[in-house]
Amino acid sequence: MEVEIQVPNEVPVMTLPNVAFFPQALLPLRIFELRYRQMLADVLSGNRIFAVAGLDGEAAAAGGFEPPHRIACIGLVRACQEDDDGTSRVILQGLCRVAIESIVGDEPYRRIRIRALTSNPGAAPDENAKLQSELSRLIRLRLKLSPGDEEGAASMLAAVQDPEIFADIAAFNLCKNAVLKQKLLETLDVNRRLALLLNILRSEVSSAIMQLKLRGYLPDDRVSMN
Repeated sequence: MEVEIQVPNEVPVMTLPNVAFFPQALLPLRIFELRYRQMLADVLSGNRIFAVAGLDGEAAAAGGFEPPHRIACIGLVRACQEDDDGTSRVILQGLCRVAIESIVGDEPYRRIRIRALTSNPGAAPDENAKLQSELSRLIRLRLKLSPGDEEGAASMLAAVQDPEIFADIAAFNLCKNAVLKQKLLETLDVNRRLALLLNILRSEVSSAIMQLKLRGYLPDDRVSMN
């Protein structure tokens, strides 16, 4: 039986560059900094929850100390393996979006006060299901045009029926642009989130088709034969 997890008011946080963490996603992390080793020890002895926030590059350039984007995601430590050198490998499963309301402190690691955020459908169920179906088609097409490591994610997505979960897992695994990824994380309207993903996938599919045309549909190691 699933146990409902209560979202705490305060959690530790890791602020990482070029990362946007999503609900339901599985994020592998290597914990090696001393402050994060202490953080991990503390959360493992407690509720096993901490947040991952993307680094706000503009605020960092202005001199801020590891400024986080204000929308982040909390996760639950699902697996943890400590290595002989004292570092640890962790699998963090996303729980829910949160708004960072304040930074409580930075010693020995950063803690933040948070508020849980919920998504809204943004459209009728059949409209979101239609967008999800089109996304599935584009994902299959993109993988056919340029096969890669995302095939596992595509297989997993094929079993997902809920449009919100589908959008979040797809955004986490398939979107490579950190700015767009953060924008998807901050989009609470599921219909709009699906539409944004569609635009991203359409652009990538068009780019893949153009590259194939330019090289005469030959594999990369035979482009010189065009």
